This record gives sequence, structure tokens and C-alpha cells, in this order.
Amino acid sequence: MAHPIRVGVGGWSFDAWDETFYPPGLSKAKQLQYMSRKLTAIEVNATYYSSFKPETFAKWRDETPDGFVFSLKAHRFSTVRKTKEDMKTSTQLFLTQGITQLKDKLGPINWQFPGNRKFDREHFANFLSVLPKELDGIQLRHALEVRGSGYDDPAFHELIDKAGVAVVYAEDDEFPKLKPGKAKFTVARLMQSQTDEANGYPKKEIDRFAKLATEWAKTGDAFVFFISGAKERNPAAAIALQDRLGIAPEFDVEALTAKKGAVKKAPAKKK
Repeated sequence: MAHPIRVGVGGWSFDAWDETFYPPGLSKAKQLQYMSRKLTAIEVNATYYSSFKPETFAKWRDETPDGFVFSLKAHRFSTVRKTKEDMKTSTQLFLTQGITQLKDKLGPINWQFPGNRKFDREHFANFLSVLPKELDGIQLRHALEVRGSGYDDPAFHELIDKAGVAVVYAEDDEFPKLKPGKAKFTVARLMQSQTDEANGYPKKEIDRFAKLATEWAKTGDAFVFFISGAKERNPAAAIALQDRLGIAPEFDVEALTAKKGAVKKAPAKKK
């Protein structure tokens, strides 16, 4: 039986999306509500730069529909520590800020390493050892995004597979394209959308992504995010992939522009 596939973009606030994605007149306060009813996941990049209060994560949870998932980028300082003690302190600061307020909407945590971090077995063994498997009764899913060299070493894959941690599949000419590994979930970040393509990518590329996601979903949940590139096209790319996969959510998003801003689920389609 196939596992769920969720598709999204990075964040929900970007000025260009006011013209290319959001309907006219939609307030900034309703953008998360709108996007979470058009897409099935969001990668939160803001957590890479700042900390947030538990109340903020709870607010995000309550503004989004059932089944929606947030992937969080761990704070940038979390992956530059050198000693095991500092790694534990830094990762705990990120994990205990209140992210479990997302409850079942907490998706993968992306631990992004700087490009100058080459593979070192002892360093990554120490890092993986400080990542808890659960927090506040919620199972945590960790994914490492590595951008340096040496990660094609079997020792790297042995470490992450043993820890049950995923390696992010990143499509960008500057970063290594690593196999997702044997974790029970997959995270893909697609970073080459194009301005001159209405959907960010030509149809053959959307078809290729659909094939990859379908294959990943055979062994676990799959999360696909359109990040960077021609950012103004990324929501269209995500919608095109959802349509290709037949997983587009059914909500009356136009209700958000109504006076009261209520969100109603669309009536079931007659068969």
C-alpha cells in the first residue's frame, strides 16, 4: 500500500505570490490559511533564522486543515557545532522551543549543513547520537541536508540508515544528488524552477517528479518541496505535481475572500 505524498513550497509569505498565486484582496493574515488549502505541506524556512514561541506553532496548527504538514528547517547554528556537548545543547534549544505544539502536523525536520562541511564519520556519528527519536510523545523525523563533498561514502549511508534518519534529495547543480536512504520517509527539495515556464518546470519534468514521488511512497511518506529557483513559479509547480499525482486538496478557498473569512470544505463530488 502506498504511503501519503505531500507537496509544498518554502514559506507562505513572498511578495511575488501576491501577483502569481494569491487571489486579489487576500490579506496577509489569511495567506497561510489559503496556501494550506491549495497545497498539502509547507517547509518553514523562518525557523532556520529565528526562534518562535509555542503559541506561534499552535497558531499555525489551528489555521491549517487536517492532514496538512509543516516541515521545519532547524536553526542554522544547530549544524555548525564541533563538540558533542555543543551539538546537544544547540539541537535541544531548537527542538524545545515549542515545535511539538504542531502535534500531528509536525513533519520532517531538515538539518541543513553548510557547504564547507565535508563528511567526517566521527562528526556525524556524534551529531546523530544527540537527535531524539521522540519529544513530548511525538515521533520525530530527522533529515540531513548535506551540501559538501565526500557523502557518497558508504559509511555515511550506513550511519543514517542505522539511525533511521533520511538524507534530503536535493536537485540543484551545486549540491550532491544523494539517494534518499532507507528511512521510512523521504524529503526532496527541488530547486531549479524556471521563470519562463508557467508551472516552473516543463511537463516532462513534472512527470519525472511524479514518478520519483510515487516510487518513494512505496516505502514511506514522501515530502516534495519546490524551493528557490524561480520562486514566483513554485506554487504553480507544486499544484501541477499534485494534479499529476491526483492528490489536490478539495477546499472552497474562495471563502477566504468573503467578509467573514470562513473556510468551508468543498462538497463531495458526485460519482
